[in-house]
Amino acid sequence: MTWRARRGLATLVAAVATVTVLGAAGPASAGTGSGTVDGAAEVVCTSGRPGLAGTLSRDIAGALHGRGGTSALALYDRPSGTDCEFRAGTHFDSASVIKVTVLGALLRQAAEAHRALTPHEVELTTAMITKSDNASTNALWHQIGRAGIQHFLDLAGMRHTVPGAGGAWGLTQITADDQLALMRLLSTDNAVLGPASRHYALDLMRKVAPDQRWGVPAGAPASTTAHLKNGWLPRPEDGWRVHSVGSFDGNGNDYAMAVLSSGNDTLRDGVATVEAAAKVIHRDLAGDGRPPGRAATNPSTDG
Repeated sequence: MTWRARRGLATLVAAVATVTVLGAAGPASAGTGSGTVDGAAEVVCTSGRPGLAGTLSRDIAGALHGRGGTSALALYDRPSGTDCEFRAGTHFDSASVIKVTVLGALLRQAAEAHRALTPHEVELTTAMITKSDNASTNALWHQIGRAGIQHFLDLAGMRHTVPGAGGAWGLTQITADDQLALMRLLSTDNAVLGPASRHYALDLMRKVAPDQRWGVPAGAPASTTAHLKNGWLPRPEDGWRVHSVGSFDGNGNDYAMAVLSSGNDTLRDGVATVEAAAKVIHRDLAGDGRPPGRAATNPSTDG
């Protein structure tokens, strides 16, 4: 081999080595952190913002430490490239948070039929989301049908959600992961729901009745707009199910979270668990100097 050929080979080997190192540096550049809740399950976070993953995982674990029952959480923040999860694949009875899925399924069904919602459907969906009206949900659940609900779940990638049998929509089995997938779907361009459908859904979630604006908005910076849906359901076994899901935008914010809980002795116990996690998430994502957070709202008792 000539000197020139040897030099060319050495240059090629060096270039390949450099590409390999740079390729490996991508995932390693994201920070990771974890925190254990009550010596059992871990909160695991990753983030592109230095130090944020560790701070979030420790603070979420601290917020959930020592609380009764079972909880789960999933979170994303697009600007910082942050994701967190805690028992995110655990199943819970959905209670009324399933109403956002029902809305999504109706909007998809209407789009596939190339039609707008009827005035009656607008009336039903408005009551279902803003007031958590159960009669409206019953009507839409039966109108869409189990096949229509499952079709939407399949398109949305909500693979671990199992619709409740018959008319028992409140006993649909949900996970924090799937609920967060739904929040992602509503807040970004996608092939499942068009811009008009997403705007309609988020606008209804923005207009949730004041007495139901508890849960994930607790502690949110005043500069954000909250789009949320809560669910609460007492059962003879394993106490109250209390859930809250939502997305937050405005002033450069773009994040969402799903916090689920069961085994609560009272509704207020469940709300306290959800809001404890939400408050540290808002604080840590915003960092120092954020505007004052919103106060929690006393929850109603029908949902």
